[in-house]
Amino acid sequence: MISIATLGPHGSDGYRAARQYSPEAKLHLYNRIPDIINAFLKEEVDFAFVPIYNTREGEIKEYFRLQELLSEGYWVDNLVLPIHLSFGWLKQDGEVISPKHIIGRGSVFKQCEDYISENYPDAVLMSVPDIGEAIADIKDNNRFDYGVVESEELLLEYDFEIRDREIAAHNRTRFAIIGANLNGSTGYDATAVITRPLKDRVGMLVDILGEFTKRGINILDLRSENDIKTQKLQIYLEIEGHIGNDRLHKALKCVERNVIQEENSLRLLGSFPRVDMRVKKIRSFGFIGTGDMSKWFADRLENEGYQTFLTGRTSVQSPEEMIVNVDVVAICVPISVTVSTIEQYGPLLKDGQALIILAGESEQTLKAATAVTSHGVELMLVHNLWGPQTQSMKDKNATVVRTPRSGSFCSEFEAFLYKHGADISQDSPSKHDLLMGVGQKLPTTISTALAMTLKQHSIDCSDIATHSTLTSLYGILAMARIHNQNPRTYAEIMATGGDGRKIVRSFAKNLLQVVEMAEEQKISELCDLIENSRSHLSPEFLAKQMKQSKAVDSILSNSLL
Repeated sequence: MISIATLGPHGSDGYRAARQYSPEAKLHLYNRIPDIINAFLKEEVDFAFVPIYNTREGEIKEYFRLQELLSEGYWVDNLVLPIHLSFGWLKQDGEVISPKHIIGRGSVFKQCEDYISENYPDAVLMSVPDIGEAIADIKDNNRFDYGVVESEELLLEYDFEIRDREIAAHNRTRFAIIGANLNGSTGYDATAVITRPLKDRVGMLVDILGEFTKRGINILDLRSENDIKTQKLQIYLEIEGHIGNDRLHKALKCVERNVIQEENSLRLLGSFPRVDMRVKKIRSFGFIGTGDMSKWFADRLENEGYQTFLTGRTSVQSPEEMIVNVDVVAICVPISVTVSTIEQYGPLLKDGQALIILAGESEQTLKAATAVTSHGVELMLVHNLWGPQTQSMKDKNATVVRTPRSGSFCSEFEAFLYKHGADISQDSPSKHDLLMGVGQKLPTTISTALAMTLKQHSIDCSDIATHSTLTSLYGILAMARIHNQNPRTYAEIMATGGDGRKIVRSFAKNLLQVVEMAEEQKISELCDLIENSRSHLSPEFLAKQMKQSKAVDSILSNSLL
C-alpha cells in the first residue's frame, strides 16, 4: 500500500485529491505544505501532494518553493480537482443569526471573495490552519454567529446547515504529485524546470523563449518573480515533451550555456503526463506512406498525445489493417501516385472517419477522393510548404483546402497546425493549384532550365558569385537548393497537373516575347511593358517585398564578406 502526504483535514481538497489518485492509499494529513515536503524528504511517505494553481485564486506560489524544498525527488504527475465550496453554519432554531465571523482556510477566501463581498461584506474573515479543529470549536461552543466556507462533505460531517452551495463557480485546483523517481515517457508529457536566482538582463526571457520557438517546442506555462532571499530573477517554465526527448534536452542545454551562461542554472523539477484541458475527438492517425514527411508529422502528433501508425509497401502492418483501427487516415505519398493511392484505399474508409490528403496537387486528388469515399467520411487536403528537414512549423506556409465534408476531425488537425505556428491559407482546389504554379512549379522549372544553361555554356560555378548582383543571386540560390536535394521531389512538382500548368505555359510565352523585344533593343516598349505590369502590383505588395528583399540583401552581403 502506498502512502501519501497531503493537506488535511479529513474531507478537505487535499484529502479528496489523494483519495481520487489512489483510493486505497494510506494518507498522512498535514496543515502546512513544508510539513508535507519534510515528510516526503524523510521518506515517511511515498508521495507528496502539493497544490500549485487554482483557477480562481491563481498561482499558489509553490512553483518557486518546489526548488528550495525538493532537494530530492521529482514532480511525477498531476491531479486537477474540481473544488466545490459551500457556505454553512450551525443549525439554528428560531431566528437566524447572520454571521459576524467567517472562517476558512487561507486559500479559499480569495476563491470566493465575490460571494462574501456580496452577501456578508461586514463579516470578519478568519483564516485558520486547521479547519477541522476550528469547526469543532464552533460546534462545541455554540458559536451561532460564525459561518464556515468549506466543502459540503466536511460541513455535513460536522452536522452544519448548508446555506449556499457552489459559491465559487468554475473552481479547480491543480495538485503536483511528488515522487522519488523521474517518470518515464508516456508519449504525451510536459517537463517543468526552474532557474536558480539569476542576474537579470534585458531580453533574457525573449532569448530563452527563442531557443524553444526555433525548435518547434511549445511553452505551456512561464512565470517569473524575484527570489525572496536574493531579490534575483527566477523563472519557471513548463514545456511540452519529456526530458528524455532529444530536441527538448538540446534546447535546455542551449538555454543554460548560451542564454543564461551560468553552469547549473537550471533545476529539473520533473517530467509528467501533460495536463490538457482541451477537448480532443481524435484518438489516432494512420499514415499511408512511410517516408520522412509522414514520420515528421507522426512524431509531432505523438507529442500531442495522439496514437500514430505508419504503413506502406514494406511495413509490418498493411494499410488495409490500419484503416479499420484509426480515426483519421492521412495519405502522404509522392505526387505521381497520390490519386492511385486514394482510389485504392479510399473505399475502405467508413462513415465517421476522416481522410486528410497531404499533397501538392488539389483538384485531381480531391476529385478522386470525393468519388471513392463514402459521403460520411470527412475530407480535406493540406499542402505543407516545408520539408522533413524543418525543425518547426512556425511561420511556415500551409495551404488548407476544405470541402463540404470537412468536419470536426479536419478542424482538429487544422488547429494542430495553427498551434505549432503554421501560417495557414484557405484555398479552393483551383486557386491552390494556380498559386502553386507561381510558388513551386514555375520556380522549379526555371531553376532546372538555369542549371541546364550553365552546363551548355560550360560556365564555371566558382565564377557566378563574382559576376552577380545580390538580386541575381536569388535565382542562383534557388537553383542550388533544388539541385542539392532529392530530384524526384522536384520532378514531381514540375509534372503536377491542375491550373498550375497555365502559369508555366504563360511564362514561357511571355519570356520569348521579352527576349525578342530585348534583342531588337525596343527599350521604350520594354519600359511600357514594365510600367503596365507594375500597375497590377499593389503599392503595399511592392513595399512589403522590397523590405524583405533588403533583409535578404543584408544577409547575403554579410555572407559574402
